[in-house]
Amino acid sequence: MKLKKIILLGLSVLSLNSYANKQVEATEQISSIDAFSMASAIRSVVTSPNGKNLAILRATTKDGDYIIEIRDPNNLEKDPVRLGADKMLISSIIWLNDEKIGVMFRQILEDGNRKYWVNKFAITDADGKGDWLLPFKDKRNVQFQIINRLPDNKDEVLVEVDINNNYIPDVVRFNINTGRSVTIMRGNEKISGSFVSDYDGDIRIAQGWNKSDNAIDHYARVKGDDDWKVIKQVSPKKRENFEILGFTKDNPDEVYINANLGENTTGIYIYNIKTAKYSTRQFGLESVDTDGVILDSDGTIKGFRYNTKQPKNYYIDPNAQALQESIASLFKGKFVRIMSRSDDDNVLVLNVSADDNPGSYYIVTNKQKLTKIGDRLPFIDKSKLGTVKYISYKARDGRNIKAYVTIPATKGPHPAVVLPHGGPWVRDSIIFDDWAQLLAYHGYVVIQPNYRGSTGYGLEHWIAGDNNWGLKKQDDLDDAAQYLVEKGLATKDKLALFGWSYGGYAAFAASMRENNIYQCVVAGAGVSDLSRINATLNENRFLSILQRPTISGVSPVEQVDKVNVPILIIHGDIDSRVPIKHSRDFVSELEKYKKDFKYIELEDADHFSDSLFYAHKKEFYTELLSWFDNKCSLK
Repeated sequence: MKLKKIILLGLSVLSLNSYANKQVEATEQISSIDAFSMASAIRSVVTSPNGKNLAILRATTKDGDYIIEIRDPNNLEKDPVRLGADKMLISSIIWLNDEKIGVMFRQILEDGNRKYWVNKFAITDADGKGDWLLPFKDKRNVQFQIINRLPDNKDEVLVEVDINNNYIPDVVRFNINTGRSVTIMRGNEKISGSFVSDYDGDIRIAQGWNKSDNAIDHYARVKGDDDWKVIKQVSPKKRENFEILGFTKDNPDEVYINANLGENTTGIYIYNIKTAKYSTRQFGLESVDTDGVILDSDGTIKGFRYNTKQPKNYYIDPNAQALQESIASLFKGKFVRIMSRSDDDNVLVLNVSADDNPGSYYIVTNKQKLTKIGDRLPFIDKSKLGTVKYISYKARDGRNIKAYVTIPATKGPHPAVVLPHGGPWVRDSIIFDDWAQLLAYHGYVVIQPNYRGSTGYGLEHWIAGDNNWGLKKQDDLDDAAQYLVEKGLATKDKLALFGWSYGGYAAFAASMRENNIYQCVVAGAGVSDLSRINATLNENRFLSILQRPTISGVSPVEQVDKVNVPILIIHGDIDSRVPIKHSRDFVSELEKYKKDFKYIELEDADHFSDSLFYAHKKEFYTELLSWFDNKCSLK
């Protein structure tokens, strides 16, 4: 991999103010599909620990082709240091200390007839004067994870990596200047990864796969002790959640735990490693799971995180609460997140988003000056974006389902699209959703249900989706469409369903339902063969036990003769999560039964949105809107 410092011409070299002006002018000239298809103009903004530098990951083309700009947060007009690569693509950046940055690169490799994405991590000086260092460069396709950046040791970081090539991770102390490493802990068949250090850099938490019990053992050890203790065994037969979040400040043998511990929703507990006892529940809600704790760098607890309509923080530290309130007051009615902060909080990087804002980056310097860095998708006409509502509706069996509804700026009733999330073991949490807003921009009302089987709403709602692929889970989606009709937001003869991944499965299943309520469907990167998905679970014993009993129901590829509405199928040809064979086999059956369909393969596209580039999205979005507008006669 040849890396180089670069100087680029075009938008990215304009001053921040003139760049913003160009964005406003160009909005009138760029089509809506182009505006939604372009890569994020700014991918991330991260401050150095001392707050003296900002690392901005900025796009240079419609595809992204990101470069790193190192800027002075107190003088943003000053010419930055620019770093980039001539072959690989930059995907993320991290500050390792005040002078060094770590950069994650990615690239498509071709091996015979197979193409796939690979990642490389490299380290360099933020001033652009040093060489690039590739950790563990003698190891081919090495995977590693930084455990601790060791703030008291600017030359080294703790890394989890298989250092002796036995397929079991170890822990090493890695020198970010020289590339030398010192092994400080060997993994073994019992304790084999997920290492966590305390604030002194001592490895005190780990996990291991217990073959005899077919379970994951969570290990911990008392401060200063070499002996590991099993503090929790998580069986795949039990659908409980258990996560160790970090050490407390006041007691080196206490850790924060996010777990169910007999409750429907997860909550925060303190576990004492020495006494093997839990505290009472420190924080928890009846309606949603707790997401975690907010900790300072020294372990001081600031508050708790959870997610209702949107992610929220509950602060117990008055200073943290006051800071959040003061920042929120600058953007009334918007969703504001602190994305990065200096150690002294004199530089704060903010991301601001809303129904009418795909995301904007700002910095606050010296607790008084607010400066805009730029917008994520600057060419979208915000006046045509939809309004997002968080609603509840009753499924036909009485289950309460939470959902997001994106309502167009135009007068209703509107043609409607049901847009189920992927997973399915996740949940939607929406401030601005690109696909929902693309559709709303073009006059469609969109509903995104957190159907049964979604996580985040407690064990009962999660487990209720078991064995119901294409059955009750599908009913929840149809009932979401009926909700829109009942509320006067849509009409019953203008309904469609579109989804990706599990949502693509839902579209396959929707195409063959009796008494179909949809005029058409769109299946993106969808699962069509449940037996094929279950077969892949054998690669992971834990997932095999955990998921196989739940992934059952309608296997669409076996019932293509029942398809009764037009279907558009879209799939990336190097999809690593849901192999393209799922769509190809379904298409073969559609051809056999002479069904009404259209099939599109996106060349060199993987499963994830990060692998969909400008040309992919432009083709995808053009076909999607044409399908709904014309083929389905929804307009």
